[in-house]
Amino acid sequence: MPEQWTRGVLRLRIPVLACWLAILVVGVLAAGRLPALLSNTFTVPGTDSDRARVVLARDFGERPDGVFTVVFRANAAQLPSLQRRVAAAARAVPGAHASLLRSTGGVAYGEIDSTLDLQHAKGYTPAVRRALAGTPRAYVTGQPAIQHDLEPVLASDLRRGEAIALPIALAVLVAVLGLSLVILVPFLFAACTITAALALVYAIAQGMTMVSYVTNLVELVGLGLAIDYSLLVVFRFREELEGEGTVDDAIVRTMGTAGRAVMFSGATVAIGLGLLLFVPVPFVRSLGIGGFLVPLASIAAAATLQPALLSLFGRKGTRRVPVAALLRRRLGVSLPVLPGTLDVERGFWARLARAIMRRPLRFLAVGATLLVSAAVPAFFLQVTPGSISALPHGNESVDGMSLLRSGAGAGALTPTELVIDTGRAGGAHAPAERAAIRRLANLAFHEPEALITASGPSAPYVDRTDRFARVYVVGRHEYGDEASQALVRRLRRYDVPRARFPAGTHVWAGGGPPQGVDYLDRSYGWFPWLVLGALALTYLVLLRAFRSVLLPLKAVVLNLLSVAAVYGLLVVIFRWGVGADVLGLYRVQQIEGWIPIFLFAMLFGLSMDYEVFLVTRMRESWDEVHDNARAVAHGLERTGRIVTAAALIMVAAFSGFVAGNVAGLQEFGAGLALAILIDATLVRAILVPSLMAVFGRWNWWLPGRLAWLAPRSRPGGRLT
Repeated sequence: MPEQWTRGVLRLRIPVLACWLAILVVGVLAAGRLPALLSNTFTVPGTDSDRARVVLARDFGERPDGVFTVVFRANAAQLPSLQRRVAAAARAVPGAHASLLRSTGGVAYGEIDSTLDLQHAKGYTPAVRRALAGTPRAYVTGQPAIQHDLEPVLASDLRRGEAIALPIALAVLVAVLGLSLVILVPFLFAACTITAALALVYAIAQGMTMVSYVTNLVELVGLGLAIDYSLLVVFRFREELEGEGTVDDAIVRTMGTAGRAVMFSGATVAIGLGLLLFVPVPFVRSLGIGGFLVPLASIAAAATLQPALLSLFGRKGTRRVPVAALLRRRLGVSLPVLPGTLDVERGFWARLARAIMRRPLRFLAVGATLLVSAAVPAFFLQVTPGSISALPHGNESVDGMSLLRSGAGAGALTPTELVIDTGRAGGAHAPAERAAIRRLANLAFHEPEALITASGPSAPYVDRTDRFARVYVVGRHEYGDEASQALVRRLRRYDVPRARFPAGTHVWAGGGPPQGVDYLDRSYGWFPWLVLGALALTYLVLLRAFRSVLLPLKAVVLNLLSVAAVYGLLVVIFRWGVGADVLGLYRVQQIEGWIPIFLFAMLFGLSMDYEVFLVTRMRESWDEVHDNARAVAHGLERTGRIVTAAALIMVAAFSGFVAGNVAGLQEFGAGLALAILIDATLVRAILVPSLMAVFGRWNWWLPGRLAWLAPRSRPGGRLT
């Protein structure tokens, strides 16, 4: 970070601190109002399912994501009285109407159809439930009710995650920095960056749909990222205070070395998550926005708030309270410390580096074998747009869904709706159109996955103008299952063409299953471009950070292997169930579709953190002594202890997701935690030094035409 910038911030430290205090207050207020604006929707503009959604809302007066499903334990004789109750409850939702109840397997069920989107429909869940009070009990489910019941679960999971992460982070900070006032700096830094990101999310949510997971994502990811960044800077600041000059001089040197590394680390995280903004899927894009704002806020705080806080605490704030010595002297108790000393020649990490560099090929073979072995199960990875069966139990919407599944089948909650546009008013009654609709219904009925099909010449199968018609197809499995996805693809690819509709007629598959298929197809159609963009941009950023052609390439390749290994371990844990029961995790056949995409974007940035921390320190040593072995040993020794501490904090933060009750967030948290463990141990401690031993002086090669990447003078940090 430029010296002029840091000194300018230090001259304006009071206004800087006042601005961040204001951001903190605004962010806290915004966070309290944010949940009402959030909802999980999988609509994909421009697809067949979205065209069907528009027709269903405009011409049939309903939206699949705004439909309440009401379920009773009842028989056919009770349908008339129950129908009246549902019709009365429909009046609690603006513009809604009740469908005809159906009875099967001791269960009666029907819908309250509305044109509201999910974000607005969920707010009417309590009113619908109050209107349906009586005997037999009505279970209100469907997407709006599920979304309504999910919000307190997410809030509870967030509190539980913070209760896990914060004490562990505090313990690690005390172990690394000792008991001193300066351990407050990472927490203040994290509080300001998280609230800044939440305030921006709140502002964006006024104009676009943001997913319900975004609050948990911003707070727990922001906690780990911010504390990591601040810890690196505080640790280096304490070293620089031992040198010559004033506190401000030490801050300038710190921000020129550790601060620079934080800026590059934040940039790599932002690049990976920022690329999600180009994926034309609202669900993925909104997650990307939430994640993207976290490193941006961290970068802004690192450039302004961090030096201001360091100047506020100064030398007195970094002084350790000699707790360990007092305990040893009075109670005979010794506190545990993290591995490693600060002895460059004889420390744990230096000895490890030299052992690896004496036998680099052996360590490289062992490390690569472990990483590739973990990646192999990734070939068995299957994805789903969402899993109703993996929702947290113990609330009315999930109980109603389970009751409906037992009586009418898993697909009854989210049927496929084939929407036929004849192109003209009255066209739905034309003989050729009716014959094609009957053929389509018959073909769908004979699909092995189809449980029920329904169509007819009047409402609710034909709209008021008789231009549009629809055919219901209820599958045997829930909407995100592989079998349901296969049914949608067969309906579109084979059954619709074989129905032989007249020229000019369009048939669109809408409803939950087709929407899920379009969501996956569009997301993974863009995923290869996301990967290529992340690789290229990250390489360029690291080229500038490392001033080497080879080291960024090594980092990119190792990160690809790390991400593949995480995918494989997710299959092992969640699909094959290895350790799932012990950890209290869901066992699922499919991973939620957003997980691999978001994990790649997140992990590609996060794993670069430790790469930047480690290699920039090696680079400093190489610039000083031009000895590859010493540079690797020095870098590993100087960063090994701090990277271990940072990894523990990250794992603690991400364990907050794993401790929750939502399957998707469990998968996300487990993936992040595993990635950090792999990255901080196998990759950074084994593979990086072994590869750098093999490359030798080529690690630091920079062609003459790229000499402009090297700074004119080296940073002022000391090499000891």
